[in-house]
Amino acid sequence: MRGPLWIAAALLASLAIGAQTSASAPNGAGQEPPSAGKRPMTFEDMMKMRRLMDIAVSPDGKWVLFSATDVDLEKNTKTSHLWIVPVAGGEETPLTASSAGESRGRFSPDGKQIAFLTARDGNQQIWLASFDTATGTMGEPRQLTHISTEADNVTWSPDGKHILFTSSVYPECSATGGAAVPAADENACNKLKDDEQKQSKVKAKIFTALLYRHWNAFTDDKRSHLFLASTEDGSFRDLNPGDTHDVPPFSLGEPDGWDFSPDGKEIAFEEKKVDDPALSTNVDIFTLRLFDDLGNPNTQAQPVKISTSPGGDFTPRYSPDGKWIAWRMQKRPGYESDRFRLVVYDRGTKTMREVLPNFDRWVDEEAWGPNSRFIYFTAGDKGEEPVFKTSVFGREYVSLVHESCNPSVGEYSDLHLTTDGSILVASRMTVSEPGEIHRINLGSTTTCVTNVDPVVSAQHSAPVHRPSTQPTEQAVWEGSDEHAFAPLTHLNGAILARLDLPKMESFWFPSIDGVKVQGFIIRPPDFDASKKYPVKFLIHGGPQGAWGDSWSYRWNAELLAANGYVVVMINPGGSTGYGQAFVDRVNGDWGGKPYIDLMRGLDYAEQHFSFIDKTRECALGASYGGYMANWVLGHTDRFKCIVSHDGMFNSESAYGTTEELWFNEWEFKGTPWTNRALYREWSPMLAETHFKTPTLVVHSQLDYRLDVSEGYQLFDTLQRMKVPSKMLYFPDEGHWVLKPQNSQLWYKTVNDWVDQWTRK
Repeated sequence: MRGPLWIAAALLASLAIGAQTSASAPNGAGQEPPSAGKRPMTFEDMMKMRRLMDIAVSPDGKWVLFSATDVDLEKNTKTSHLWIVPVAGGEETPLTASSAGESRGRFSPDGKQIAFLTARDGNQQIWLASFDTATGTMGEPRQLTHISTEADNVTWSPDGKHILFTSSVYPECSATGGAAVPAADENACNKLKDDEQKQSKVKAKIFTALLYRHWNAFTDDKRSHLFLASTEDGSFRDLNPGDTHDVPPFSLGEPDGWDFSPDGKEIAFEEKKVDDPALSTNVDIFTLRLFDDLGNPNTQAQPVKISTSPGGDFTPRYSPDGKWIAWRMQKRPGYESDRFRLVVYDRGTKTMREVLPNFDRWVDEEAWGPNSRFIYFTAGDKGEEPVFKTSVFGREYVSLVHESCNPSVGEYSDLHLTTDGSILVASRMTVSEPGEIHRINLGSTTTCVTNVDPVVSAQHSAPVHRPSTQPTEQAVWEGSDEHAFAPLTHLNGAILARLDLPKMESFWFPSIDGVKVQGFIIRPPDFDASKKYPVKFLIHGGPQGAWGDSWSYRWNAELLAANGYVVVMINPGGSTGYGQAFVDRVNGDWGGKPYIDLMRGLDYAEQHFSFIDKTRECALGASYGGYMANWVLGHTDRFKCIVSHDGMFNSESAYGTTEELWFNEWEFKGTPWTNRALYREWSPMLAETHFKTPTLVVHSQLDYRLDVSEGYQLFDTLQRMKVPSKMLYFPDEGHWVLKPQNSQLWYKTVNDWVDQWTRK
């Protein structure tokens, strides 16, 4: 099951992947043999790859600052450091190398300093260092903040005099009788409470409300607050004194939930200010006046709610001229997977409007162009995630992709524009390449779009497009410039050059109700079309997620294919990137149409790819994919084996042990006592008498989305039914297996299980 915007786990999408597979040439046409000397990828290869994070562009447009994480498999650690690369192109260079690691590097508005996070003094704080923009070098860092509850996130104010950051604190320490307490007193109070908890022999907890635990931790008494620190002496003030809600609310890899106004006197931020956070998805946008017109701290100002939707509102962004605030809005309350729409708020008239009301995709992040006329954004579409551009007045948009429509687009994220608006810098990944920084020269880009109908707008000189509802065979493009798109970093080039990573192919097939569904296939390395290969059939989580042209360290399709398997992936009903009606197709129908989509997709692959051995197939899934693996277990015997990771087994007990109750109540249209029939209709547990397929169960103690009891129930049932089964249990992981050596064990156990049953 997914959480708020499970981007990290759901692979988002856009434009058809690579070379489309056709029924006339299904068995290897167009497949290039691996280059001499290349070999299949190993787990150890994947762990050696640097992981890109935290992009920032210097104010003069000359440099890109970023973080790269190194994994030490032997030490079982991940350490991030700051790197720099010229926007014009050149070699990437590390700026830091302390054993504590560094992250979230951000340039000061004048470009002369870098702020970043590090735990060099034992806990995470904000540090500052001078920066030489001529040479791209950093001076000796100094510690800025000294807050007992640690600092997270770094955002400079436009005048460079302050830094906005977050910290989890005890609300009662920051306000007394309605008034904010001095920062020193608040800090001392927080430290005292933390020390008391650490030293107490009693670890019991008392709950008086829901959402007492979330994802992988108990929420306890602390709440995230926004703080404003002086860059001169590190003094800070709590901007949410006494607030008992998280500011911003918890998210999984979301873009920042706050922003400064261009004059630096105001901020906008997200807050889920509701009485029932376990039942509501209503996140709102608030503004807070930090300083008066004379620049004096406005300590008596109160947040003002400016959003009006009963659903979620996310990622507020001020326009450079200060006239607008853009954000992403959902309309339907209680539904975390409603369409994310792009809206703009007029600060003068205090009115809001939707920019692209007919754009039937999720807007995943947005960034303003420097002239405040255009907004750049990403959105998933048919297995990929390109960058789009629209006018602030909306209704039309263009997509910015590669200089030709033949290469795969991949997944773009973390958008940043240079101050002159000539270059867009972003992270880009594909299924065969982890994230690298790419540059798009906006003055000379190709406009390349699939699945759209071109129209002409008087407001723009460039072609503009609206999406159609059916997949198309060809792309439409105008213009060409081989320098429009260029990678700036090559963090893993040396490793990737040695590996045989087969291309992902896309195919479409008809499913129930005449709906067209997309699937993907990856052939094994050193592929021989005359041979028959076993299949790993992957089922994605969510259910509102998607497979696509995107890299993953948890379920890496290339690595799963590397030991001689064909990997088949289907985006069934519920998947993102195909319009909201397709997303909604799973609601209240978990084991219905999506199951049919999956089975028909596998049928299609078996019929059109003659190298598939349909007698040696294994189904693997996690989260909703784990649920579907459990459903498959009770409804078909076509698979030789199953891997069920963190899946729902008993829908009624899952309701009582999860934390985000809005999710279950939306998907199953009520509670177990108001709609018990639907919970039971789609409960995998109730088909236990049909269980026959050998099954590996994987579950973790700290998974509070789907409690470990779901895994225990499944394993116990399999054992009592005398079905060959094994359980892999992690006492120190949550919904995902993240620690390097745990991940190593996961891949080995999963691959050994599949080999055991498909190699016979």
